[in-house]
Order: sequence, then C-alpha cells, then structure tokens
Amino acid sequence: MSIRRALLSVSDKNGIVEFARALAARGVELLSTGGTYSTLVAAGIKVDSVESYTGSPEVMSGRVKTLHPRVHGGILARASVDDADLERIGARPIDLVVVNLYPFERTLTKSGATYEELIENIDIGGPSMLRSAAKNHERVSVVCDPTDYAAVLEELAREGDVTRSTRLRLAAKAFAHTAAYDAAISGWLSARGEEDGYPRYYSVVLEKAYGLRYGENPHQSGAFYRDRNSAPGSLGLAESLGSGAKELSFNNLVDVDAALDAVREFENPAAVVVKHTNPCGAATAPTLADAYRNAREADPMSAFGGIVALNREVDDATAQILAETFLECIIAPGFSAGALERLRAKAALRLLATGDWLFADHQERHFKRIGGGFVVQDRDRTCAGEVEHGRIVTRRLPTQVELSSLDFAWRVCKHVKSNAIVLAGPGQSPGVYETVGVGGGQTARVTAVQIACEKAAERAKGAALASDAFFPFPDGVVAAARAGITAIVQPGGSKKDDDVIRAADDAGVTMIFTGVRHFRH
Repeated sequence: MSIRRALLSVSDKNGIVEFARALAARGVELLSTGGTYSTLVAAGIKVDSVESYTGSPEVMSGRVKTLHPRVHGGILARASVDDADLERIGARPIDLVVVNLYPFERTLTKSGATYEELIENIDIGGPSMLRSAAKNHERVSVVCDPTDYAAVLEELAREGDVTRSTRLRLAAKAFAHTAAYDAAISGWLSARGEEDGYPRYYSVVLEKAYGLRYGENPHQSGAFYRDRNSAPGSLGLAESLGSGAKELSFNNLVDVDAALDAVREFENPAAVVVKHTNPCGAATAPTLADAYRNAREADPMSAFGGIVALNREVDDATAQILAETFLECIIAPGFSAGALERLRAKAALRLLATGDWLFADHQERHFKRIGGGFVVQDRDRTCAGEVEHGRIVTRRLPTQVELSSLDFAWRVCKHVKSNAIVLAGPGQSPGVYETVGVGGGQTARVTAVQIACEKAAERAKGAALASDAFFPFPDGVVAAARAGITAIVQPGGSKKDDDVIRAADDAGVTMIFTGVRHFRH
C-alpha cells in the first residue's frame, strides 16, 4: 500500500521543503506542526495543520500539540485490524512520520545554556511519535534523519512504496535516535547531583560503521562501531580514500588511533610511525617529507609494516617517500591528487583522511572495558608547555637545544606504553627533531632505558631523554648517562628523588621535573 498521508514535524529543517514538495507531487496528504507547518506554507506547499486534524489547539506554549489519540491512533493503527477504532475517534491512517527532535544535545554543548533552556529542549511528543511509528513499521515508515530523504524518495519512485526492509532499517534507526536522546538527557540530569561531574547513568549509543577483517587475532571476529557524537577530525569520521586489498583489522584501527593521537601533539610538520600501539619513530621538520623520512629512519626495522600518521596534507614529495616502505595504513588530514595516485598503486595500503583536524587539547571521555563494566576517564589533554614551565632540579641548566629536544621527547613519550622512555635530539637539518630510541611497555624503568639506549646506539650520545613517570631509583639515570644522554625530563615525585638528582649531578646531566605523569596502559 503506497503512502497516502505523512506527518512532518522537524527541528532540523535541512531538506524538508524539497522532501515535502516531492511527497505532495505524489499526491501525499501532508500534516504538520508549528515551525515546520509555517516553513512549508511559506514555500507554497499544501499542508494541513495537526491542530485542524485533531480539532485540539496547541496548549502550554506548544508543550502539548501531538499527544492526541488522532495522531497516535493514526500512526499505531494496524491495517484491517483497527479500522473501527480509527473511525470511532475520527482519525485517519498516517503512513509516514518524519520527525527529528528538539536540539537538546546541541543546546547542551552551547556555552551559557541555562537549566530552563535545557529543560524546554527536552522533546516529549517527538520521541512518542518516532516510537509509535517505529513500533508499527509493518505499515508505517519513519524518518528521523534528513540524509534518508533521498533514499526514501528514490524507493517510492522505483517501487511505489517504501519496502519492508527499508521500513525495518528506518525503525531501528529511530529507536537508536530516541535511545541516544534519552541517554543524553539522563546523563545530564544525573550528573547534576554528582560532585565529580560523572553522571550516575552513562549510556553510549554506537552505530556500526563497517565490519573488520578480524579482531585482535584471526580467530576473533570484529566490527567498528562509530560514536554517534564523534567529533569532526576524529578517526570515527575519517574517510577511506583507498582500502587496498584488505579490510582494516581491529589492531589496525587501534594502531591508527594511537598514531593519530600522537601526531596531534605537534604544530610543525610532523610524522609518527606506530607499531603495536607504540611510536617507534617520530619527527618534526620544515617539510612533511623530511619529517616522515626522519621518523622512519629512527627505527626502519620497526617501521616496516607500520602505521603512519601525518599532521599535514600528504603532498607528492611525501607520497614518493612513503611508497618506499611497506606500510599497513596512512592517516592524514588529506592527500593531494598526485599523492593519491601514487599511494593507491600500493595494493595492500589503506589511506584514511580526517578532513578536519583535532588538536592535542581536545576534550573527550575515554572508556576501557574490564570484567563487568568500564572504567571511564577524561582524555589526557596536557603536554604542551610542561617542559618549558618545569622545575630545573640539577646544577647544570639545559641549553636551548636540549630544552627543545626535551620538549619533543616529552610529547612523544606521552604516547608510548608504560614504562616509557624516549630518546630524541636535533636532526642534521635546522628545525628537525627526531626520536633516536624508544623503550616502552617494560616492567622495570631501567630496562626501558636500556632498550631505548640500545636502539639508539651511537645516537644516544648528546640526546635528551623523557620518562613518562618518575625514576624510582638512580639506576635508570646512571644507565642513561653511561650511554651519553645529557638531558632528562621526568615528572619527579619519587622517595628517591634526591638520590636521582645526585646521580644526574655526578654525571653532569641536566634534569627537569614537570610534576605531571603521563602513564599509558
């Protein structure tokens, strides 16, 4: 049975005039409310008000307008089952419901939004209509997202009706929409009574973006679910510009996210190469091509089969160097036409573009699954300026070159698994800073120092060292000094700080305490 009657009531009016005009051209009778009604009338589209249909005026400043048996009866009525009841209440079947809700979530993010304003942006009639239509999807089509208008019109033109499979898909989307809406409201309300700002009730609504090649291991299945509120520039909204011969795996996405998070720390052209969620090479330089080359050469063995993140659009020169090594995936704000042509020729290489760019200090909550629940925390947003404003605790002061090297090493160290040690220094060209050795994921800090120094070899001489947490004993500093390290940055705060500082002074090493720890488990 084709659509005869549609009810349209939207806050987001993008595309609604064109959609309504196309429905009217098909002979669909249109019902509408408030602002949507005014918009359609102004566009010259024939539409009846819900008020005239129900015979009941809007009351309480529009708080009550669609909560009426003729509205919900028209939506919920089952064909050939409820005809008598429809006739008794003077209602007519409504076959299409087009509703999106008061902008509560947008109001919530608005600076200075008042309690009263938020309360008035809690929609009541809208969710009720969506849920009624979604429940009765055997007969009724429900549209809550303007991006679905074109598909509905195309199907009407092709099939003469909305197919059952599409009605089912749209119904599921409508319930997800109202669930996310209610989750945002309950989260806001329940956070008001919590001193720490974390809501009593925390719901996250996710949408399946695509299936994964496999999970953490080939015998595990997997899928990627996108957060409904993903920020522009996040991995969740990144565009695939070349998928290579294989789909992304669980591990690929985790590594891409780690690389992207790390490269955001830098303002100058920068590249980070990640393997198993750890940066194995990072560099900044005047050009993106030089930054990537230096990041790769920091540990070329680990870079093979790695993930690369860059903080500038990939140009032709950078693409030429990227193509020299087997890589799993590259993520950047974008790619030039020439870079795409060259990199797409690599059969197994995946390319992702963020478009917009999120900076290192952006705010969001992070979740980690544990047995029976989640631990939730604010994202680690600090880093910039912590070396510059840190406390010099040794007799020798750092040189300007050492300060710059320490700042660079500190920014990278934040993204290495604990216990984390990063060695870095200036490159051979002006404006270049690069890692020369990384030791991460160790159970003893001195072991992480030893691994980083071993990887750096001769390049450890004159390098700067960053440690994500304090040195519990002097042994790590002694090992670093023996390898030729001249400057160290660490949080400080150990019971053995005096012994650690004394070891640095004895070796002529300069040391800065930031007072900030950057564990990454």
